[in-house]
Amino acid sequence: MLQKEILTQMITFNKTAFDNAFNVMMALQEQMEKTFRMYMEQVPGFPVEGRKVLEEWITVYKKGCADFKKNVDESFKKVETFTQ
Repeated sequence: MLQKEILTQMITFNKTAFDNAFNVMMALQEQMEKTFRMYMEQVPGFPVEGRKVLEEWITVYKKGCADFKKNVDESFKKVETFTQ
């Protein structure tokens, strides 16, 4: 029984650590996105194609992060079933 409790605590700790690291990464991404957008608005000669590329890059990055988070959460749920 003690081993099961230790395993549960380890899983909970790792999930919490991942969630916190992911949230920090997303906060940094949002800050950089704001910085990019502010830069694009303030530079009059910024090419339209460049804006489109950055907007697409931001969209793809956000989708990739959301997919990654979803996969990790699903994996944690699968691992948690081993301790039940």
